[in-house]
Amino acid sequence: MFDSVSVVETNGGWCWFQDERTLADPASGTVVIGSVASPAGRDGETRGGDLQLTVVDLGSGEPTAQRVVLHPGFEADDHDNPALWRRADGRWLAVYSRHKADEHTFWRVSEPGDPTTWGPERSFSWTPVFGATEPAPPFTPGRGVTYQNVHALDGRLYCFVRAVNDDPCYLVSDDDGDTWSFGGRLLTRPKIGYVNGYARYASGTHVTPGAATEDRIDVVITEHHPRDYPTSIWHGYLADGALHRADGTVVGPLGRGIDQAAPRAEDLTRVFASGTAIDGRTYSHCWTTDIRRGADGRLVALLTARTDDTAGTDLAFSTTDPVPHALLRAELAPGASEWQVEVVADAGPHLVPHETDYTGLASIDPYDLDALYLSTPVDPRDGADLGVHEILHGRTDGTTWTWTPVTEGSAVSSVRPIAVPGDPSRRLLTWYRGTMESSQRYDAEVVLAVGPR
Repeated sequence: MFDSVSVVETNGGWCWFQDERTLADPASGTVVIGSVASPAGRDGETRGGDLQLTVVDLGSGEPTAQRVVLHPGFEADDHDNPALWRRADGRWLAVYSRHKADEHTFWRVSEPGDPTTWGPERSFSWTPVFGATEPAPPFTPGRGVTYQNVHALDGRLYCFVRAVNDDPCYLVSDDDGDTWSFGGRLLTRPKIGYVNGYARYASGTHVTPGAATEDRIDVVITEHHPRDYPTSIWHGYLADGALHRADGTVVGPLGRGIDQAAPRAEDLTRVFASGTAIDGRTYSHCWTTDIRRGADGRLVALLTARTDDTAGTDLAFSTTDPVPHALLRAELAPGASEWQVEVVADAGPHLVPHETDYTGLASIDPYDLDALYLSTPVDPRDGADLGVHEILHGRTDGTTWTWTPVTEGSAVSSVRPIAVPGDPSRRLLTWYRGTMESSQRYDAEVVLAVGPR
């Protein structure tokens, strides 16, 4: 499946609510991987908090990697991972923010065709949008911005950000990311617990160059954090200046100001309800994991859920007792209005004691929506305990899943795989392996696997 598996970065990790976190450029044979270095990782005393890119030249032999630091000592938090965009003029765009620590979205633009050389850092201040300057950041309760997701729609660039009221909001750019302005609030909800919904976005952009369309942006989202609420998964899409349900029903216009009414997640199409029973097991407290749209309009989303959970929101904030999870796959056929959901595999217990819904995660192959890469400590072929999180490639024929190991017999866990989009001629997969205490402290190296299609 893969011709080479290489360590391309000695200290790095990422969260999963920013996209694209990594991109390939087929013209130059380059892969760019965003990550954040941790104080607990290699050379962490000097590199901890560095916001970085790993630029990998695939060439004709063993991949070679070069580290580019976008912002040294930015913040020791994997939530800060940059979102990447390849511009029409050959330049790369990187957009990033801290984890609720201030009210700025930052960005840098590379030299043409060269993701190793970047122009100055610029920023958009959300403070006027929040409506007040006090209390001043950092660490302002209920304020601050997190996560960046860059997509194109109708010739305009959108950057979706968790911002005001911890709601999904967005910036817009009409010059391919040179400048940004406030575009609107997408959804809102009275806050329960930590934050509002966790969103993943998808468009055809950057998947198949020249063939992908930019006629809509799809979003799947929860209501809140799964530790605070029995979260379900909801879906809508942006097109023609409006937010729609899956069946095309208009929910409301885009461009809502902060003081204007906005819909809730529940006003969208429900993908999967917390508390659903399948084959005698009950699945609850769901979390969005991945979503991709094919050139034919087919949508596939991945989600995780607790299995047979009895504690619900009464579950202790931190526990070493295993909280089992499963990976589920949802599909929306072109023209359909109802999602079809199946249970794919056990995702294992939670990764760290204080995040009871963290799992190893999974990633959809952008060029084969029937395939995915799963990080799990439970072998999906026979239910055996793998000891650590291993990565397996799974593919369905519509009835049966076939599994092939990507990693085997590992000494440490391999987690948060990303099937890299951008080059349909290659099979590209990146992940990080090591140990994790928290989103702020991990000792992990970044791996890239390369193979032909």
